[in-house]
Amino acid sequence: MTEVLSKPVLVLNRVFQPVQLTTAKRAFVLLYGGSANALDEDGEEYDFALWRTLPVRRSDDALPIIGSALRVPRVLHLHRYDRTPKVSVRLTRRNLMFRDQHQCQYCGKQPPLRELNIDHVLPRSRGGPDSWENLVTACRICNLRKGWKTPEEANMRLARRPFRPKWTMTAQLLLGSGTKYREWEPFLKAS
Repeated sequence: MTEVLSKPVLVLNRVFQPVQLTTAKRAFVLLYGGSANALDEDGEEYDFALWRTLPVRRSDDALPIIGSALRVPRVLHLHRYDRTPKVSVRLTRRNLMFRDQHQCQYCGKQPPLRELNIDHVLPRSRGGPDSWENLVTACRICNLRKGWKTPEEANMRLARRPFRPKWTMTAQLLLGSGTKYREWEPFLKAS
């Protein structure tokens, strides 16, 4: 049951923009408390009383309750929340490699993930910061070849200048979740 309660649910603001992913447990709290309605695959809205009458299909996740089961909603629509969250992409190894498309920025190869490193364009030993604009994905061979030098000193060229990404909330949600449900698609495409 714990696994079912931790399933991701897409939360939409009042104007149907994706806001965040939450757990099924939190989704049921919002639905039962009247703060949100559940949306089915056709976009129909249901309050808790109507949602609990829907049958659980084979493709649905189900929460066992006394005498039956409750369908886990995939999408929630908040009644009163208007804000659109500001997107600030965190500097992490995963996000950096995603920005660089898991490709060495020096030789252009796409080796297995375990063969990729993070390289400081201006080495740390020379005051290079840990920033979006100074970090790139590099294969082990290129990273060792470059060493403590700058790309110019090592006679290596960057495929492109490193930059701070400006991803949408949709990209953030998809990066944060390993799951993507069919019911999410209309809302993720629109944003």
